[in-house]
Amino acid sequence: MRSWCSSFTAGLALLFVLLPSPARVAMTDLDSRVQDIMAENFAPVVTANDAGGLASAVYVAGHVQFFNYGLADQAGKRPITPDTLFNIASVRKVFEAALVALGTLRGEISLDDPVNKYVTELNGDYIRRVTIGELATHTSGLLLATDHPPWPNESYSLGQFLDILNAWTPQAGEQPGKQRIYTHAGYVLLQLALERRYGVPIGQLIESRILRPLGMSSTLLPERGPDNRAVMRPEFMQRVVQGYSDDGMPIGPPGDQHSYYDFPGSGQMFSSARDLAIFLTACLDGRAVDPQLREALQMTQREMFRFNEKFGQAMAWENVDVDGVGVVDKPGGLNNASAYVGLVPDHKVGVILLANRGDFGHEIARDRVLPALSRLEPNLPAH
Repeated sequence: MRSWCSSFTAGLALLFVLLPSPARVAMTDLDSRVQDIMAENFAPVVTANDAGGLASAVYVAGHVQFFNYGLADQAGKRPITPDTLFNIASVRKVFEAALVALGTLRGEISLDDPVNKYVTELNGDYIRRVTIGELATHTSGLLLATDHPPWPNESYSLGQFLDILNAWTPQAGEQPGKQRIYTHAGYVLLQLALERRYGVPIGQLIESRILRPLGMSSTLLPERGPDNRAVMRPEFMQRVVQGYSDDGMPIGPPGDQHSYYDFPGSGQMFSSARDLAIFLTACLDGRAVDPQLREALQMTQREMFRFNEKFGQAMAWENVDVDGVGVVDKPGGLNNASAYVGLVPDHKVGVILLANRGDFGHEIARDRVLPALSRLEPNLPAH
């Protein structure tokens, strides 16, 4: 009798271990609902008939799921994975904004500093009134030929860039800090100011102050080679996608970089969905992050200029009201690459999209996926 009871008790204990816990059941159900949201929104727009593909990461309820669609290289039939490397285009700007925020918290730089405090060659009537904060929030008023079509055919040396800034005058009554005008040139100038302030190339600054502290080992800001390809170690280059136009034509080789500026640090950044998920987690949670870096990441997300009923501007990030859901996001795009990072801080959900084709519709994430994720309730049992 005692032997039977012992066997029965042991069997119950084994059954208890094998049965899923309520928390595990709840998380499995939540993961399934996230998968449904992603499949509903992205499977129809990333098919075998479309150029390239998409790597995505979703942060919900404190953990990350990865979703991969399509091919990194159609010719080689190489599938996209969470570790595939993409050109992230203007998403690079959120890292430079984080450098500015971190510098202000450490008392090394001020948002009110005129940019010519660091880039001393700037002496034009307008540019000498522009501040670091205005560059970071796209409120400088600057709008150069490299910021809008028709795109110039030539590139600019550092000397030419500075000459253009010194000669720049308002086109329609612009004033520093009084309007929001998105400008790539403004962030190129911000990069230069950061390099001058710290005496360190921008890639090294991002690496030492953001990437390494967060443990991001697959995010790179490489120099351009003579063929305009990124200069990377072979193990990284093997992971880089082939870029395509929105109609499926290959554009450039893997690692292709394009810039209208011909001086160091002015190229593009490359990263993977897995690495950017670390950054996304730090922006939304940050419990394991150095407190000062966590505060800097949060600082960059705060709205600093409201430019219409729906949109506000933070430091690189945009603040968007989507039917009552407060989205903080940053899209980026080139003719052969698209990237997007979006988060809803109030609900601690976020999405990363990396596509190896131009003009991929990031609005899907902003207007549909993030609001849907925000409505999910984990329903985890109380402790």
